[in-house]
Amino acid sequence: MNPNQTLRKRLLDQEQLNFWLTNRIPRAWLTRSMGRISKIRHPWVAKLGIGIWKRLSDLDLSEAQQTEFPSIHDCFVRELKPGLRPFEADPQTLCSPCDAIVGARGTVEKGQLLQAKGMVYSLADFLQSRDDANACEGYHYLTLRLMSSMYHHFHAPHDVTVKHLRYIHGDVFNVNPPTLKRINGLFTKNERAVIQATLDQTGETCWLVPVAAVLVASMRFTFSDIHLHLDYRGPTETVMNTTLTKGTRMGWFEHGSTIILLMPPTWDWIGPEIGQRTGHSTGARIKTGQALFKLNPTRKQTTNPTTDPTTD
Repeated sequence: MNPNQTLRKRLLDQEQLNFWLTNRIPRAWLTRSMGRISKIRHPWVAKLGIGIWKRLSDLDLSEAQQTEFPSIHDCFVRELKPGLRPFEADPQTLCSPCDAIVGARGTVEKGQLLQAKGMVYSLADFLQSRDDANACEGYHYLTLRLMSSMYHHFHAPHDVTVKHLRYIHGDVFNVNPPTLKRINGLFTKNERAVIQATLDQTGETCWLVPVAAVLVASMRFTFSDIHLHLDYRGPTETVMNTTLTKGTRMGWFEHGSTIILLMPPTWDWIGPEIGQRTGHSTGARIKTGQALFKLNPTRKQTTNPTTDPTTD
């Protein structure tokens, strides 16, 4: 076996081990347990937990507004020092809602999106609405993966009016690359919240979908007092009409996970150069407020109305 084959085998073995350690476990039980442990407010527990976290990731707290954290949870949901994530002011640009690694980018074709190389999933299954999926045909999609060490809040990518929130109960598989390569339709299986909003500048509809994962099944929103988590049993469909200006905080994960953004085709990609082929995967890192799309006035606007919030 030559050195390249040896390295490839080692990487595959590490991926397989990562997959088994983070998925072939009692995921829901571990997620609930981690939630309880992370909220223990004791200096020894906080320092030990954050110390282990630093050793296992690239956690950097130099940007955090706080310097001390009474619990691991407080570190998870930390806010940043003011001014560190300015949003591109140009009203013709749409910005990243969060710090992330771009997992995939492409165009919705025949109701499908790329999950990982050679694997696609159904948008209708993902949104739990055939009407919404049909309205997104030809849309841009962008998968934004938040690593555990990143800033976990997400913001309005443009001036928007939130029209509808749909909560979809599901599993809590890991959403890292080894798992995405091994579980078909992963994003259609996990807990998620479908945020439907109108872009105030054009009147077009866009969608932001925060997806939960193992250890990460708790989401909060600034435009709603609903706290979504594994044991939530309240309404799963909420109609609203809340306006948020560009850069306003929309919500946060209580650890870190994934956001999938669906944007009208009238906006052109101006983010990191990652190739033009539909469904091109990438590992590009982006930051909250970074310009990703620019309105192209020569393209015909999609005039899809806000769809019926009922599922089908």
